[in-house]
Amino acid sequence: MEIMINGKNETTDASTILEVLKDKEIDPHLVAVELNTQIIEQEQLATTSIKDGDKLEFLFYMGGGE
Repeated sequence: MEIMINGKNETTDASTILEVLKDKEIDPHLVAVELNTQIIEQEQLATTSIKDGDKLEFLFYMGGGE
């Protein structure tokens, strides 16, 4: 299926957000996930299904600054 991740079209066989994160080797504890403009709680990543045409945004936590 075709989905958009951070503005880029990608093809995936994943059926949940957690599967997408695993496929991309992203630690789910280090990212906030938005699905079609709705923030998804970490506890729901494994149970939230994705479908063709969905838009995912991965927002990474970064340290630094003063």
